Amino acid sequence: MNLGIIGAGATGLTAAYDAVKAGHSVTVLEAADELGGLAASIKVGGTPLERYYHHIFRSDRDIIALIEELGLGGDLQFHKPTTGVFRDGKLHPFSTPLEMLRFPTFSPIDSLRFGLSSAVLKLVRDGERFNDQTALSWMRRWAGANVTKSIWEPLLRGKFGERADQVSMAWLWARVYCRTFELGYMRGGFDQVYVALQDAVSARGGKVEFGKKVDTIRQPDGADQVTVRTMDGATYDFDQLIVTTPQPVFAKAADVPADDAVWRNQYLGATCFVLEMDRSFIPYYWLNINEPEFPFLAVVEHTQMVAPSEYGDRHVVYVGNYVPRDDWRFTTDPAELLERYVPWLQRINPDFDRSWIKDWQFSRAPFAQPVVTPEYRSLIPGHRTHMSRVTLATMAQIYPQDRGQNYAVALAHRVTKLIGAS
Repeated sequence: MNLGIIGAGATGLTAAYDAVKAGHSVTVLEAADELGGLAASIKVGGTPLERYYHHIFRSDRDIIALIEELGLGGDLQFHKPTTGVFRDGKLHPFSTPLEMLRFPTFSPIDSLRFGLSSAVLKLVRDGERFNDQTALSWMRRWAGANVTKSIWEPLLRGKFGERADQVSMAWLWARVYCRTFELGYMRGGFDQVYVALQDAVSARGGKVEFGKKVDTIRQPDGADQVTVRTMDGATYDFDQLIVTTPQPVFAKAADVPADDAVWRNQYLGATCFVLEMDRSFIPYYWLNINEPEFPFLAVVEHTQMVAPSEYGDRHVVYVGNYVPRDDWRFTTDPAELLERYVPWLQRINPDFDRSWIKDWQFSRAPFAQPVVTPEYRSLIPGHRTHMSRVTLATMAQIYPQDRGQNYAVALAHRVTKLIGAS
């Protein structure tokens, strides 16, 4: 078949790879001028680095298998980085089960309930049993009010803001159940995975075209092809089309009826600074900010996991957030936003000075984090759309996980099988 794919992120490129291996003609249309979608990279010290912090887990079998198949397994390294929590104006280690149980705001009963409730979530295999429960209500009941107030509520409020009370327990279950203490990262960044996918597609006659933002997707009644028109006026006819963009983007381009479920899921935007510092900022790889007044969710010092020598001896620090698209943290000019963040960074490390930052880059994405409420499961659209030759493969269909390279790869395998392209 002549297959079109919209989006050159993990899902789109993996679907293209599956399809060309099966002998199909493939064209990937990407709106941006870079590969990877939310895993796209910039360069720091000459080395590719993801715009938004990325790693994988030992349990991420699909992407590990793909990396091995592409011949890149030797560059995948697993680390045991450290985690901390900033609360009550102090840094607290939170890397090991013992450190978690000894969290300073926990009483002995709190520690017991935290440990038991976490163990239960690790034992439950099917998180969809939690579909109808909210995360905070479940945690208050099973982990206890103080554990929830100290750990879970600040994390949920930091990520989902005023929607935190509505987040499904199925989503939080997935964050506990599917994660491992070891994290995997590609030496030289995940960019090489996407470059290898593009090269493999091209070697088999497929094409990846950049700067091709989709304008319209149309399939007239009874037509055996679907037509895609891009903003630059180009048109493409395909036997089948796989769309990997966020649902609102697809809905607008495909003129989806207003009452279709594809319109109803809601997304938060993502903002992320990459700060290049001349020294270490925090003693951890990952720092959860459990202070509700802070304007950002987490600080990730990437070079606590990967040596600074990989990045020209710069210490790489991410400052990330998920916010509504009309929030000041999404709309403010990045240079001004960074200056507004500086006092908060100084609260984390009182020694920090603005002069530590030698360079910085800023990225934002409008549709980065679905808001996973108890009603979310019923709102997930099927892969089949109102157009018989158009298949939807979006992060909203990765449930109860809502993002992640591993699940994007698994999604690609699923939809190419569905349409007979692999």
